[in-house]
Amino acid sequence: MTTVIDASVAVTASTEVDGWLALSGHQVVGPPLLWPEVRSVLHRATIVGGVVREVAERSRLFFEAAPIGERNPKGLPSTVWELADALGWAKTYDAEYLALARLLGAPLLTLDSRMRRAAERLGIETADV
Repeated sequence: MTTVIDASVAVTASTEVDGWLALSGHQVVGPPLLWPEVRSVLHRATIVGGVVREVAERSRLFFEAAPIGERNPKGLPSTVWELADALGWAKTYDAEYLALARLLGAPLLTLDSRMRRAAERLGIETADV
């Protein structure tokens, strides 16, 4: 089953021992934004979050080696814009994940309660691990 993941899932899976094993039953995909967003979260954690640089580096390497497919279907930008409008969001970043799930007809896996509520509001299926 194809499942869209967001950065909250990717960061958690990359920082926990065997974190990606929990997703082994899914064909995990993400929009192009996923990679810079996860790198940004991990790097920021070394600057302001008190995470040891070596730990963040290891997590980044786990993430970059993870079996995640990048998907950038035609219509993604306009769907992102449309969903951000529908949700009243000024920033479109989180709408990337929702738009990809909608376009692929795939569930969204997120640990972010705001994102889960937005998906439910838009009629986008959410997944659990």
